[in-house]
Amino acid sequence: MRFGFTEEQQRFRADVRQALRSPAVRAAAAEATCADGVEPDQRPLYRLLGKLGLLAVHWPAEYGGAGRPLTDAAIVAEELVRAGVPDTLHVNTIQIIGQFLLMAGSDEQKRRHLPALARGERFGSVLYTEPDAGSDLGALRTVAEPDGDGYRITGTKVFSLKSRFVDLGLCAARTSPGAGKYQGISLFLVDMDAPGVTVSVIASANDEQFHRVDLDAVPVSGDDLLGPRDQGWPLLNEALAIERTGLDYHLKAEHWLEAALEALVDRDPDAAHEAHLERIGRWEGALVADHALAWEVLTGLAADRVDPVAAAVAKYHSSELAQTIAAWAVDIPGPGQRARRTRAAVTLDSAHREAPGLTLSAGTSEVMLQIMATAFDSIGQEKR
Repeated sequence: MRFGFTEEQQRFRADVRQALRSPAVRAAAAEATCADGVEPDQRPLYRLLGKLGLLAVHWPAEYGGAGRPLTDAAIVAEELVRAGVPDTLHVNTIQIIGQFLLMAGSDEQKRRHLPALARGERFGSVLYTEPDAGSDLGALRTVAEPDGDGYRITGTKVFSLKSRFVDLGLCAARTSPGAGKYQGISLFLVDMDAPGVTVSVIASANDEQFHRVDLDAVPVSGDDLLGPRDQGWPLLNEALAIERTGLDYHLKAEHWLEAALEALVDRDPDAAHEAHLERIGRWEGALVADHALAWEVLTGLAADRVDPVAAAVAKYHSSELAQTIAAWAVDIPGPGQRARRTRAAVTLDSAHREAPGLTLSAGTSEVMLQIMATAFDSIGQEKR
């Protein structure tokens, strides 16, 4: 997709949209929506989506997918969010952990994990970030010490999402301490029910809660090492470039602008809302550009092209746009709408509390700008 979708893609989108309109999906999505700091268990919704075959359409059929193109998976992701499906479990389980397994997992690991993830029977969470390390994974302290044929992992991870509800953690740990800031890091698949795993909630303003995961000599087998030992950093870099399509942030921006328009119309149906028209027009234009940036990255990935600079541009633009729309829209609902707790008022209140984290997660805006600046600097050197 550069400037439009094919007829086949449009037909596929219509089929997905029709499936998501079923009363069962609508009811499950409503039950799974966070509000006022209460995070419901969203697994029943995902089990239903798994039965409909909508969680991993681009995975090979032997691992529970439908063998469709990556671009079709992006179409499903768009329609899931537009149907009110909370996306974090999908992003963590399918788009990140599933992608890592497809990219670097052994045949045995793929057979063991992927089909259950695709069916919505098991779920995963990412265990990267640590106290005092923030987004700088080169500062992580968690260690995996050899123990017989396996390892024992000790450390603390923070700000992980959905960790109370998942079965599997993708954990970054040092297997060769002292090898260097970005050397000697390995990735492991950790059973979240294993002895030594403790999950607790971190208090925050978000409806979607962050978690702290303490790992106390947690045993993992040699078969749980994902990719080669000490080669976690190159894998993380490649996966992060794939993760940063910007599509998930774009969908949040789109959803929040629609909620703002709904609140405006509900507040005063007969008004022209002239004071907001120019701003709304600018948001709509920015969303169109944002969508094109995300799909430029997705189209490249579908053709096996990973472009870290294009991904940085898309992630930066989409997360900054979503954050700006949330800040503008929080004042749109009037006191009466807040008192009645209309759908739009609740959505925009939650958006305002979630938005500050968007320019931090999956790489800060400063990191994205650094990637872009480095690319421009390289162009200048080539000319000289």
